[in-house]
Amino acid sequence: MSRLEDLLAEKGTLLADGATGTNLFDMGLTSGDPPEEWNVTEPDKIRALHRNFVEAGADIILTNTFGANRHRLKLHKLEGRVNELNAAAARLAREVAESAGRPVIVGGSIGPTGELFVPLGALTHEDAVAAFAEQAQGLKDGGADVLWIETMSAAEEMRAAAEAAAAVDMPFVVTASFDTAGRTMMGLKPAGLGALAGEFACTPVAYGSNCGVGASDLLAAILEITQTYPEAVVIAKANCGIPVIQGDAVVYTGTPELMGDYARLAMDAGARIIGGCCGTSYAHLAAMRAAIDAHEAGTRPSVDEVVARIGPLVSPPAAESGDDAGAGRRGRRRRV
Repeated sequence: MSRLEDLLAEKGTLLADGATGTNLFDMGLTSGDPPEEWNVTEPDKIRALHRNFVEAGADIILTNTFGANRHRLKLHKLEGRVNELNAAAARLAREVAESAGRPVIVGGSIGPTGELFVPLGALTHEDAVAAFAEQAQGLKDGGADVLWIETMSAAEEMRAAAEAAAAVDMPFVVTASFDTAGRTMMGLKPAGLGALAGEFACTPVAYGSNCGVGASDLLAAILEITQTYPEAVVIAKANCGIPVIQGDAVVYTGTPELMGDYARLAMDAGARIIGGCCGTSYAHLAAMRAAIDAHEAGTRPSVDEVVARIGPLVSPPAAESGDDAGAGRRGRRRRV
């Protein structure tokens, strides 16, 4: 078994870390600059990011490599440094994990390419597999325990990333963002993710949802996944509340108390790996750690209960009367 599976067997429920981008912005990262370059130019800040999450109680820390594939890096003329930046990121996270004094898993973050597949765009399956395998090899070289394929929306891209994981002989997990009327921007429903996982080149250790439009929407997706696939190891990694614009800044509305309640609901919904995504600070994660450690299993919540405790759905599922609202919308996300 992988180290992730070993720790899951030991602890039952694991806490993944919080946001990368918003916390790096607080450390001085400028909007529009590639955070992945900080793996070599600002290593102490990346170590501090990981260390703060470990001190808050994280069992899993994700490398600063969300956009470290050749297609995203070419926007910053860094496409020739894929292996260097990924390996450096994994080494920094590995260093912090090894000094934690307890088991901490290093997940090698792999985000979308930002490209559309043929015939909608120019990206072929073979090109996508090659790009993901290049990134995955760098993460493996640096010491990542598991590939963390995240914030996905297209089935084709998930298949390609899974094939790349198999090619470099690495265990992996995959999470999708169900942010468009209960589906991904490319039309995949939560229950469809489990079916898709059965088609991958190899079986993921876990799958689930991250990012999206709010904790309530993500929990609704988790409820659908766990109802359809009750034996799956499911990941819930929600944004810290709902983003609002305040001046020239994006602020997430979730309090530590709300994120603690989200963690309790996620456990009762059947998630076994729980973390935070955009906006989730070290204080939020510490509240989630306390909530998980003190939680006594309750009844499986309904979506109505989730809404009552966490807040309304931002993008409720469309009616099933032939309405595929949002199924063809496309976009790109960064885990912030």
